Amino acid sequence: MARSSRSLARELAFLILGQISDKTTTHDLTLDDLLLAALATLHGHMRDALERSAQDLHTAQQHALESELESRELTNARDNLRMGLEKAEQVINRLSAVLDLPRLLLAAEQEQVRSRCLELAAAVKDRRATLDRQLDDVMEGWRLARLPQVDRNILRLAAAELMVLDTPVAVVCNEAVALASAYSDTEGRRRINGILRRLTAAQLAVTGA
Repeated sequence: MARSSRSLARELAFLILGQISDKTTTHDLTLDDLLLAALATLHGHMRDALERSAQDLHTAQQHALESELESRELTNARDNLRMGLEKAEQVINRLSAVLDLPRLLLAAEQEQVRSRCLELAAAVKDRRATLDRQLDDVMEGWRLARLPQVDRNILRLAAAELMVLDTPVAVVCNEAVALASAYSDTEGRRRINGILRRLTAAQLAVTGA
């Protein structure tokens, strides 16, 4: 299924945010510079993802073989099969993201996609401190700073779309989960989904919508 220009712009914006460290300033770099840097990392990401996929497939195969050998020990067999299936799922998600990278490279040159992704990245970059506080307010037992950078940036992008760009809630949540599926892990995807549910509930309570 072809992805929309907005989805492609959102993913490019997410990749731009990955070039910005929480501990450093980027005043000397324009968002265009950061976009070029993000695109340059895609080639390395593709190579690394393929290598990890091969390793995980081998691990999944080993778990499946161990399940067969330990078929008399039902608990061990189930555990090995579960781990094998989890590894296989990671491979499928990673390969799906890798296969879409050429589309992202081409999309970056399309003016509509390019302007939208720069708008999204700017919304986060210019208001990051405020967005971080709003996210911290709805996190239970966590602080945003403790999350992996990938998860932080997915949440910041979603928060900016909700709070700054007035993107529909359903769109924001679905796209955030899609990014988490491609770039985070199962735990991160669940955590992001829960935080966004609380964030949208808090926003609705404030606006009275």
